[in-house]
Amino acid sequence: MEGVLTVAVVLAAYAALSGPLDRRGVTSAMAFVAVGAVVGTAGLDWLTEPVDGAAAERVTELALAFLLFTDAARIDLRSLRRSLAWPSRLLLVGLPLTMVLGLLAALLVFPQLPLASAFVLATMLCSTDAALGQRVVEDEAVPARVRQALDVESGLNDGLAVPFFLVAVDLALATLHGGVGGAVLHNVADQIGWGVAAGVGVGAVGGALLRLADGRGWLTPQWRQLCVLALAAAAYAAAVVLGGSGFIGAFVGGLAFGAASRQRGLRTTYLAEEVGSVLAAVTWLGFGALALSAVWSDITWRVVVYALLSLTVIRMLPVAVALLGSGARWPTVAFMGWFGPRGLASVVFGLLALEEGVPDADTLLTTVVVTVGLSVFLHGLTATPLVAVYHRWYAAQPATESPVAEAAPTPLTRTRGRPGPGDAG
Repeated sequence: MEGVLTVAVVLAAYAALSGPLDRRGVTSAMAFVAVGAVVGTAGLDWLTEPVDGAAAERVTELALAFLLFTDAARIDLRSLRRSLAWPSRLLLVGLPLTMVLGLLAALLVFPQLPLASAFVLATMLCSTDAALGQRVVEDEAVPARVRQALDVESGLNDGLAVPFFLVAVDLALATLHGGVGGAVLHNVADQIGWGVAAGVGVGAVGGALLRLADGRGWLTPQWRQLCVLALAAAAYAAAVVLGGSGFIGAFVGGLAFGAASRQRGLRTTYLAEEVGSVLAAVTWLGFGALALSAVWSDITWRVVVYALLSLTVIRMLPVAVALLGSGARWPTVAFMGWFGPRGLASVVFGLLALEEGVPDADTLLTTVVVTVGLSVFLHGLTATPLVAVYHRWYAAQPATESPVAEAAPTPLTRTRGRPGPGDAG
């Protein structure tokens, strides 16, 4: 129970100091990773419970699922249909290029790494994190089109990466049957098809039922919140049970729920968001307390070099290629390229690879942990100043010229955790 006590005390202490820390640019992920390192096995040794792969994986997956569902639920589908160009470029061009570039960089930085293991590493670190990027996505100083593109990308790219990750693991374990291309297509069809089917089914039906019950006055406020929490979990679980991506199921489920229920405010999503945030906080605390200390002795200059490449060239160059001809100016391309943090999805992939016994798992896991750790702090510390710099550039664009592509009207609903009109009650 000492571990439970430590986690509870840390959560309560952060809650009391969350305002001052936020105003100083300290994100919750930064705080929990740092505190975890202090109270963990490499520090005060207060949090030393061994990490159970399945339990840690499930907590991390559920945290991501709740955040994806609630993030998607606040997206206006009508406006999204009119502004899919940038998210589509990032997902259909940028994501595959990120995997290819990550594979080439892995073979260059780790010459002893087999091709299949290098492919596993590339797929583990190609996804961006919706939660770590939230400070940028919710800042109204950033053009709505840029925020929506980053939000949709982070909501879907981890699910789209799952089929490639599974094929890479099969290759590394020599359990792949048939050709690589056929296996990828089969996994893509399963992961995306069943994920979308589960998300649409649960989200649309659940949203319609909630709207009907709410219209007839059957719902009490607390059970409205619990209903959405249950729907988020159901969208994720249904996709997994059917053989699809739970992440795609959660995100698509949120989209379908928002469209069917026509309720996107805190009066419906607050509890699910907060549960996701608490689970994410526990994940980051465990990450700092256990994961960092476990890989500390295995960190080499090669690991650090690849981690830095993953956060810069491997992310930013594919984004630049994906946005060619889109009308985005170079400051926007650089801004969107930099803010592709690696987080919860990469942690899940790392735990899965460790659980499956992938060859060179120590090197792979160490690289993932270092990359995610650097991302937590580098993206957290640069969010506020770089948003300010980017906003100054955007605001300085002459109004007499043709509107820049970034200024395309892109309606957005409220940001996470902040009440919007009609949220009370």
